[in-house]
Amino acid sequence: MMSALIRWHIEIEMEFNEGPSRTRASALLRLPDGTELRAHGHANRHPSDEMQIRVGEELAAARTLNDLARQLLERAARDMENHAHSPARPAR
Repeated sequence: MMSALIRWHIEIEMEFNEGPSRTRASALLRLPDGTELRAHGHANRHPSDEMQIRVGEELAAARTLNDLARQLLERAARDMENHAHSPARPAR
């Protein structure tokens, strides 16, 4: 069995848009093959919660990264299906 060390240099640009009760985040992920994936996430602040910008950014960022992970799983499933010619169900 042959093993190889493969490295990905992943560049994620995270951009936040702050509102009085909502924080939106967007990200661009460039894969080694040049593919670009764009993802979005948001966080809502309840009117009774105190203003904590960092918390909103963290939640929006986590949801954005979750969206990127989902997209990578879907891409892997498509690649598996194209190779095996049968339905793929990667772990979710």
